[in-house]
Amino acid sequence: MIRYLKNNEIDLTKYDTCIKTSINSRIYAFSWYLDCVADNWDILVLNDYEAVMPLPWRQKYFIKYIYPPAWTQQLGVFSSNEISEKLVLDFIHAIPKKFKKITIQFNSENIFQYKNVIERVNYVLPLNKSYSEIYKGFNQNRKRDLKKALKNNNAKIKTISSKEFLDFYLNVPKNYAVNKNQIETLMKLVSSKNDAIQIVGIYNAGILEASILFLIDTNRIINLVPVTTDFGKENGLTTLILNNMIKNHENSTKILDFEGSMIEGVASFYESFGAEKEFYKLISFVNVI
Repeated sequence: MIRYLKNNEIDLTKYDTCIKTSINSRIYAFSWYLDCVADNWDILVLNDYEAVMPLPWRQKYFIKYIYPPAWTQQLGVFSSNEISEKLVLDFIHAIPKKFKKITIQFNSENIFQYKNVIERVNYVLPLNKSYSEIYKGFNQNRKRDLKKALKNNNAKIKTISSKEFLDFYLNVPKNYAVNKNQIETLMKLVSSKNDAIQIVGIYNAGILEASILFLIDTNRIINLVPVTTDFGKENGLTTLILNNMIKNHENSTKILDFEGSMIEGVASFYESFGAEKEFYKLISFVNVI
């Protein structure tokens, strides 16, 4: 039986164990992560935490609705057992009617058909081969940018603090809009000091020019927040950070998850590492009685 549990009714140990041991585990679904990114979150749970589905929600003008929190690409149904289409649909149908609008981005292992489904694209790179084998999959642009970056003796790559990263992120011009809520959520996430968060930066002649906030667990290395200056772009510094991460985790069971993108130029950059497409579904509908 699928039950709805409010946040204060959740057995967090059982919930997090379900996420950790699931065949489709995503770091976004852990309780600590949802505490950082979601305004509120409850869950649907099958029996004794055999499968779970987090429900991040907000309220506006007394209307409650389920939404995808910032910095959270894939949620949905999680289980250590096989996840059938029927199970996913059963969870969707079990969402309480008090949530008047539903918008959920499911994980790539949740395969199902439903009304108003939008298929979205992610790029992933399995790291289960040697670095030299993975490097063969880089296209010519990526190899050229990497060679350029490696020749720059002034470029120093290192782990940086959350304060350095946030100052850099807030002050570097970006080609996409970020609202106040997204920034506040990012600040809360970075300030959590969870071991899964690793922030890497490259200084050139003492000036920070590129950085990526990674989320790392036993399954995935997620390229959550990349940010770079024009100098960093022109000199391949983001390529250098990603290449370094690939080198550090070669011959592992991890997947480098580029976390996007539907934007053609960004997708082309991620694909240039030899990454393959991963599809996940977004549903959005009004929950009527």
